[in-house]
Amino acid sequence: MDSGFPPAEHSAGIMPVIETRGITKSFGHVQALRGASLRAYPGEVLALIGDNGAGKSTLSNVIAGVHSADAGELILRGESVNVSSVRHARELGIEIVYQDLAQAPDLSVVQNFFFGRELLIKGPGRLIGQVDEAAMRERTKEAMSLLGAQVPSLTAPVSALSGGQRQAIAVARAVMWATAAIVMDEPTAALGTKQTKMVYDAVRAAADRDLAVIFVSHDIPKMLDFADRIAIMRHGQVVAQMPTAGLQLVDVLTTMLSAQADASEGEAA
Repeated sequence: MDSGFPPAEHSAGIMPVIETRGITKSFGHVQALRGASLRAYPGEVLALIGDNGAGKSTLSNVIAGVHSADAGELILRGESVNVSSVRHARELGIEIVYQDLAQAPDLSVVQNFFFGRELLIKGPGRLIGQVDEAAMRERTKEAMSLLGAQVPSLTAPVSALSGGQRQAIAVARAVMWATAAIVMDEPTAALGTKQTKMVYDAVRAAADRDLAVIFVSHDIPKMLDFADRIAIMRHGQVVAQMPTAGLQLVDVLTTMLSAQADASEGEAA
């Protein structure tokens, strides 16, 4: 079951940044996705929720190029694309931020921002392959400033920073490189209240820069307050997508339970 997206909600004709249509994915005998379809629009935070095993992380990883879909279609700004790897997704402007950060702890903030994407000095009299540290530091500073993220030093190793600061760096790095969308897989799961607020502020700033943000989370009450829309997954499908304005927790839980009941009836049949 996939309710799809209400066509009247974006009557102005806004094109989705990311759209998945009927995505399927299996790992051996386990079918993680069973025709998952969703849309993520520019300038919005789309919360992706569901029980453990619903397929949230798998769908996110398909969008970000971590996994290849077995079937279905991924559409980027109206064009069908075959994302073959994380590198390819990044070339298309899609970045992913994980709970475990995927940072090099012994490298500085600047070095983590440009890891694998170092800027080189160009011009006569320069050594071939010489890294432009000044330009990298300035761009890192600008990216952090745009999101309101603060750290004691851009040259300090990230291992010396708090969890919230490190996650804010991961978001800022994604925003600096993303031109289309950012996928976030449980980015605040291991953080305290103050650190979590820092990340949420950075995520909202990312959406304000007209990026589509897909935010995987188990914290339904927070997502109702924070996200612009919510997509509910069950048994590898997106069973509902709806705006969060005026939505109550009981509405979400009822939808989730109804989807569970429908799935159980289908399996029994």
